[in-house]
Amino acid sequence: MTNTEKPKHFIRQIIEEDIRNNKNEGKVITRFPPEPNGYLHIGHAKSICLNFGMAEEYNGKCYMRFDDTNPGKESEEYMDSILSSVRWLGFDWEDRLTHASDYFDRLYEYAIELIKKGKAYVCSLPADKMREYRGTLKEPGKNSPYRDRSVEENLELFEKMQAGEFKEGEHVLRAKIDMASPNINLRDPVIYRILKVPHLRSGDKWNIYPLYDYTHCLSDAQEGITHSLCTLEFEDHRPLYDWVLDQLDTPCHPQQIEFSRLSLNYTVTSKRKLNQLVDKGLVSGWDDPRMPTLMGMRRRGYTPESLRDFAERVGITKKENYIEMSLLENCVREDLDSKAPRAMAVLNPLKVVIDNYPEDLVEELEAPVHPQKPEMGNRKLPFSKVIYIEKDDFLVDPPKKFFRLAPDKEVRLRYAYIIKCNEVIKDGKSGEIVELRCTYDPDTKSGTGTSTKKVKGVIHWVSEVNAVEAEVRLYDRLFTKARPDAEEEDFKTFLNPDSIETIKKALLEPGLKAAKPEDQFQFERLGYFNVDSVDSKEGTLVFNRTVTLRDSWAKIEKAEVEKK
Repeated sequence: MTNTEKPKHFIRQIIEEDIRNNKNEGKVITRFPPEPNGYLHIGHAKSICLNFGMAEEYNGKCYMRFDDTNPGKESEEYMDSILSSVRWLGFDWEDRLTHASDYFDRLYEYAIELIKKGKAYVCSLPADKMREYRGTLKEPGKNSPYRDRSVEENLELFEKMQAGEFKEGEHVLRAKIDMASPNINLRDPVIYRILKVPHLRSGDKWNIYPLYDYTHCLSDAQEGITHSLCTLEFEDHRPLYDWVLDQLDTPCHPQQIEFSRLSLNYTVTSKRKLNQLVDKGLVSGWDDPRMPTLMGMRRRGYTPESLRDFAERVGITKKENYIEMSLLENCVREDLDSKAPRAMAVLNPLKVVIDNYPEDLVEELEAPVHPQKPEMGNRKLPFSKVIYIEKDDFLVDPPKKFFRLAPDKEVRLRYAYIIKCNEVIKDGKSGEIVELRCTYDPDTKSGTGTSTKKVKGVIHWVSEVNAVEAEVRLYDRLFTKARPDAEEEDFKTFLNPDSIETIKKALLEPGLKAAKPEDQFQFERLGYFNVDSVDSKEGTLVFNRTVTLRDSWAKIEKAEVEKK
């Protein structure tokens, strides 16, 4: 999609208007500012694509900035994971990797400046009293009894806070704005609190740490951000963002612009709720392929190209809405369809013996690696007396429009021959079908046969010769309800009991023996699969189903809509 073909959402319109008016000297500088206290999820992908995408589209720059103001919950592991996910999505911050902690000295100086201007004060109210004094959405707050401390006293107390002379919670620094403001964020918000916790980057230097609303706008200003793009929950915080910048002599005054966050059906993105899934062992971890985390989606086989396409299709609006999972899955299908090599795999094998095929003959048949891309070449398929087909491709008493294999019926083996079922062998005790005895027509070899015989059904197969055994995990949606966290009941009650099915001994064509972690394939007739990056090891192949070939949930989603 070219720039001219991309939808002109309101942020593009704002940026283009600013460029026309030479605002910010025509520059476009954005930032992606995650907190390093968790793993990124699909909602973050929208923000990443928007911030890096807008900078790229308008020849600007994007900063990769960690908001590391809460050291008790932050770790290098989270930072590494976040950077890895942003790189995987295809974006590069070049030399613009920054941290809020880079500006701690300057933020401290700014705080002293606010105190000297009479715009900030040290408050000694306990946390419960501070909440009480703050008021409600319907009632104004009331001034703290410490609001009118002198500048000298505030400076002395603030310096002692930083010197470590007080306990956590004993004092905070608050902005002095308006306790009667209808916007509760302007009722003298806390901008510094005491935290005696070592910081990943600054060690024990600080005993106080700034709050996000104070830190974020000033970090933006230090970096020369022109368009500070945030999700809608920060809309009511924008007056505070502007107030802080208006009180201080900063390098610039960035413009905060809010857009709707990404809410995806059949999943949850709340960090608290995702934590519950992990902590209670309801998923295997943060990288479980059913999780909406970027590391989980990557492990499942979702491609960065498909997620960027999805973010573009979802668009940027001011209206909160839920996006259908089918849109994301279609983006994945479209991307993989164009590039995933084809392969044959039998997930639930049923043995087929071809009675009239020579005992010791193994033919080497050819099949395209990709049917629409001859430049990708061909792959070799051994064909022998014993093959395996899917159990579902055979019925003893088939319905009228069943065009696969049945007693005394014929079917074509993909890229091979037409076979006919002559005998069904069952287990003497269970009655389960364990083997089919068939014959093949040697004149019906695919592509080179001389027979004009035609059959309606075509099924996939794998030869017993050199077949590769693998574990295959069939993943589905994690929840049965489109909006599991919008119900009155506990969201965990809507977990899909069939969200994973594990097949221990699937059989694959021989060429897949050399598959490496994260390699992707279309298993013909079955869906798109990738090699699991965690559990696959030398001699042990594990495949994850990324997405089915068709949207099997379409009818379910339609029924959900009709209920509403």
